[in-house]
Amino acid sequence: MTLGRTQAAAQLESRGLSPRRSLGQNFVVDANTVRRIARLAGVGPGDHVVEVGAGLGSLTLALAETGAQVLAVEIDQHLIPILQQNTEACTDVTVRHADAMDLDWHALLAGSPSWTLVANLPYNVATPLIADILDLVPEITTLLVMVQKEVGERLVAAARSEAYGAVSVKVAYWATSALVGLVPPSVFLPRPNVDSALVRIDRRSEPAIGPEVDREGLFALVRTGFGQRRKMLRRSLSGLVDAEAFERAGVEPTARAEELDVFAWGRLAAAAAAAPTGVDAS
Repeated sequence: MTLGRTQAAAQLESRGLSPRRSLGQNFVVDANTVRRIARLAGVGPGDHVVEVGAGLGSLTLALAETGAQVLAVEIDQHLIPILQQNTEACTDVTVRHADAMDLDWHALLAGSPSWTLVANLPYNVATPLIADILDLVPEITTLLVMVQKEVGERLVAAARSEAYGAVSVKVAYWATSALVGLVPPSVFLPRPNVDSALVRIDRRSEPAIGPEVDREGLFALVRTGFGQRRKMLRRSLSGLVDAEAFERAGVEPTARAEELDVFAWGRLAAAAAAAPTGVDAS
């Protein structure tokens, strides 16, 4: 079974609760949508899934239907009893009260070397959480996240597109990604004012840029470039990349940040690090 709108509203009302705007709570209350998410995640028996922001458990139940082992993480202590009640018949579901932005991920995921993360993420935590997981949690090899459409477009954006930015480079460094679906406001309780997007992110076996390029130096250069994205790189990266480094990297100094794909950024970071005025990789 999954959780419908009437049932979800009744469960909240019976405990004197309502969705908390401060936590970005918009609960999915449509059976077709949660089953679609579970299907796109591609999980089944033998797989381990960590769900961030489990809420009332509608998506949790759909994931449990696949036969996967599900670890449901929820920050709101007031929702934990409802989540436990709704999933108590699911022997493969474990509920954990925790803040995903402050987790010991390695301890949490010690039960398996490979996990899929599935989540309905609020706007304010989506980008930093995904970036942290890609940087710090190699146990998570696949992410299927539902985010605000604008955020989803940034996560998967290619160079020279309007949505392309520093987080797009970060995702491309670690993974391949695709926008795999759109979700209308009508499937949520309460109904948001924007459309949502489903994004699938699959971690590469090795980063797109080899270990000869310092990762921290690369990302620092990317952030600086996009910090003044309307300027030509020779200006936005002044003092970090000299003319010779641009030439060695095969990057035009008159280009702007959004014109460089992850591989061009890698060449530029390597060339800058090799020059006396290059990026400090310490």
